[in-house]
Amino acid sequence: MPKIKSMLKKLELPIEIYSDRKELCGEDFNLITKAQEARKLAYAKYSNFKVGAAVLLDNGKIISGNNQENAAFPSGLCAERTAVFYAMANYPLSRIVKLAVVAGKDDNNAEPVSPCGSCRQVLLEYEKNQKTSIELLFSGTKGEVIKFFSCADLLPFSFDEKNLK
Repeated sequence: MPKIKSMLKKLELPIEIYSDRKELCGEDFNLITKAQEARKLAYAKYSNFKVGAAVLLDNGKIISGNNQENAAFPSGLCAERTAVFYAMANYPLSRIVKLAVVAGKDDNNAEPVSPCGSCRQVLLEYEKNQKTSIELLFSGTKGEVIKFFSCADLLPFSFDEKNLK
């Protein structure tokens, strides 16, 4: 965690860092717990790197997802996109309030991991479309949590519809 903390401080992003999940407010703690439960069910046969995600919608529903790997590697899907795509396919009029992600190869020593580039791009697209920020909570299996207040902070040089014109 020290390396991640120093990198984040250099970027001067508005974040919060918690050394233990128990420090989170009830809603955030609940969302991290749902992501942790989803992580346990991940299909990570090839990498053994399990990721769980949980999305809180403005209607109060929590949708969870996990990574789904495949022997044809590009055919798999990350936990974040699994949860977000399901949520938006089934609740298209809802907004995403928060997303929690728990990741790691084992159950008790992984540090927080941020989403891959594809997931960052997808999250930013939804944030821009709904015109409100999406809070992000990242935790490893160790229990530390990093909280971001906007997807835009994860992808400062983003690609969007303006690049297509």
